[in-house]
Amino acid sequence: MTSEQLDQLSINTIRTLSIDAVQQAKSGHPGTPMALAPLVYTLWNRVMRFDPVDPIWPNRDRFVLSNGHASMLLWSVLHLTGTQAVNADYERLGLPSVSLDDIRRFRQLDSKAPGHPEYHWVSGVETTTGPLGQGVATSVGMAIAQKWLANRYNRPGFDVFDYHVYAVCGDGCMMEGVASEAASLAGHLGLDNLCWLYDNNHITIEGNTRLAFTEDVATRFLGYGWNVLRVGDANDVDRIEHALEVFRQTTGRPTFLIVDSHIGYGSPHKQDTAAAHGEPLGEDEVRLCKRSYGWPEDAKFLVPDGVREHFTAGVGTRGAEARRRWTELFAAYRAKHPELANEVELMQRRELPAGWDRNLPVFPADAKGVAGRDASGQVLNVLAQNVPWFLGGSADLGPSNKTTLKYEGAGDFQANTPGGKNLHFGIREHAMAATVNGLVLSKLRAFGATFFIFSDYARPAIRLAALMELPSIFIFTHDAMGDGEDGPTHQPVEQLLSLRAIPGLVTLRPGDANEVVEAYRVVMQMHHRPAVLALSRQPLPTLDRTKYASASGVARGAYVLADAPGGKPEVILIASGSELSLAVATHEQLRVEGIRARVVSMPSWELFDEQPHEYRDGVLPPEVTARVAVEQGSTLGWERYVGPRGHVIGMKTFGASAPLKELQKKFGFEPERVAAVARSLLALR
Repeated sequence: MTSEQLDQLSINTIRTLSIDAVQQAKSGHPGTPMALAPLVYTLWNRVMRFDPVDPIWPNRDRFVLSNGHASMLLWSVLHLTGTQAVNADYERLGLPSVSLDDIRRFRQLDSKAPGHPEYHWVSGVETTTGPLGQGVATSVGMAIAQKWLANRYNRPGFDVFDYHVYAVCGDGCMMEGVASEAASLAGHLGLDNLCWLYDNNHITIEGNTRLAFTEDVATRFLGYGWNVLRVGDANDVDRIEHALEVFRQTTGRPTFLIVDSHIGYGSPHKQDTAAAHGEPLGEDEVRLCKRSYGWPEDAKFLVPDGVREHFTAGVGTRGAEARRRWTELFAAYRAKHPELANEVELMQRRELPAGWDRNLPVFPADAKGVAGRDASGQVLNVLAQNVPWFLGGSADLGPSNKTTLKYEGAGDFQANTPGGKNLHFGIREHAMAATVNGLVLSKLRAFGATFFIFSDYARPAIRLAALMELPSIFIFTHDAMGDGEDGPTHQPVEQLLSLRAIPGLVTLRPGDANEVVEAYRVVMQMHHRPAVLALSRQPLPTLDRTKYASASGVARGAYVLADAPGGKPEVILIASGSELSLAVATHEQLRVEGIRARVVSMPSWELFDEQPHEYRDGVLPPEVTARVAVEQGSTLGWERYVGPRGHVIGMKTFGASAPLKELQKKFGFEPERVAAVARSLLALR
């Protein structure tokens, strides 16, 4: 065969594998793989630096399939390139990432070809995608990471990090607001290492895009400051390759490549229709499609001779050579710059440098206290100096979240200063959270911050961080009623509970400055879990740890902070965050009355629930049924800790606009109210 014939054979293999997999599963999206097979083939086999033998090689190009419903594109190319599986310990297993049998079992239980790309499940997937817009937004974080890594680690003659980031997207991504936020940020930062490839097929589930989407997308991206290119025929692999070369030569701007395509290409009755989007073609139409490709009509899951070898000669050879050169380069780099090389290696394993927690503040007892956000700011500035690859920022709220890194040399990340550690996301919470995930996927330790009420805007990316098992850090301040006069629009009620409901996410609501420190100590040591910190705006009393238990108990999610004489309480007071000092004040009041009370600080339900049964019973003895939980949030869920005979003092309505003390009185967050509830429970025994 000629090279051109092998190209077409490989493209049609991707198409037919996708068609067959969707048809066999009786579920899926065949139209986009049929349309974009030439684009993905060209990118992978002619352009990308990716070694299938080592899919986590640090300087590989990144590929993001933002329109994740077209996952068969990715499963086909991972299979045909022979990409190898890597486990959670970064060990190569000598097995294919996606086997042909996985493709035959597309969308079935335990197949490595699930319905959408899943980062933690399949090697070669750079990020989980499916919720439209998330992939392209995450790719912005990956591009920022490359710029930052290159600035810190590249040296003359040693371009250790110079990879590119490619993200395929469609009309759905273009309509989602998160993509607009991310594109605006990328244009501002001049991320010339980033290329979005837009599948312009004019079809969505409901029909032609003119039903709801008639804007000039090209002009929009020109307005964002992107370089806009166009390929008028998705089947023209030479034009696609040329456009990608133009991208690599472009400086100072990200590239938006519009590729005009025909969804369901080759289907006589469904091409350019919504019928090709989200359902199998049907057996008769499958045969007609294969006939149009010159394919054996009754063959299923056919990989013709020469196709795998063609990919090996393309991306396989090119990627292996690029990795070999990089490995030799890095060996020389290690000899000349051993400290920097050590940082790179630690980072790749998600480990922390020696002494990462040195100089963390210890706060003295203080009745007036320190706001959670202020204590957090002090900790962040220490961590960012101790951990070179720790960075982050806020959605335009740095001065209020106290997340600004102020030490000498911290700097701002901008187009002309890519080594800055302060990221300015602008008022773009949704894109901020996805960008943080992209940074963490690139092995940096990153945080994003805003007011707790706006966690709603960031929630989709937080959920994906949990799904991907990423150690992303999300910092939320103004965690309850502390902003008082701003009123219910800025006072979170249900947000704390809703984040606790996300599997795999660790939510921490520390009760004083020293608990804030310990919360960060816990979070920084997580390798595969994201964390949320909910911090107060107002000062919280710093508890006297010579009188009360050490804040190190935060690591176990809940601990006995103050106890009755002999450790035999009549009533247990449980609290988190700003209500912890309220529980302590109630404890002291009850002690004067001769009532034996225990105070349990519970900053994290998740961490506490993971403790051994004996520990949990030691903190919350089953025989003590008089229990009061106090938290300025939804009461849902607390019943598991207070039991059927306990009581929860929380929020069952929205808040109000008033000074904090008036709000605390109105909603019953005062020692007298908590003590009265405790007495009433004891009276019922």
